[in-house]
Amino acid sequence: MALPRFIARYEAGDAWLAGCSARPDLVRAAWDTESLAPIASGAHWLVAEGQLATRYDALARIPIQLRGPVLADPEADRLWWLVPLTAVEELADVRQVAVRPPGWCLRCPPAGWQIGGRMWITRPDGSGLLTDPAVLAAAFGPGGYRVEAI
Repeated sequence: MALPRFIARYEAGDAWLAGCSARPDLVRAAWDTESLAPIASGAHWLVAEGQLATRYDALARIPIQLRGPVLADPEADRLWWLVPLTAVEELADVRQVAVRPPGWCLRCPPAGWQIGGRMWITRPDGSGLLTDPAVLAAAFGPGGYRVEAI
């Protein structure tokens, strides 16, 4: 009986993601036809983009509880992290990622499945959690992100 639990979790992510669009109805309509939905950045989050093949190790360095949604497209060799609106300055010196400007459209599948090869490595869960730019920047450092000692 785990299936209803997964459906509820995916629906929460879908609702949050669609709600990040100016037209949630168009996002849902795209998903209903198994198409990627273009969602513009800037109202709720920005997009930090990097290469999948050479940046996946940084993703693995970030603990899951600190990781916001991360979208991957293996064919295009791309990873996209959803980051806070303040990320531009914090990631300006991180050459491994490019922060896309507000209004840049990320073509997204729903949380629960892949479309056109794109899939969520870390799915939106409805909480609104985004990847902290400082944590993302640290993950690209020589030692990776390190949990603070208590």
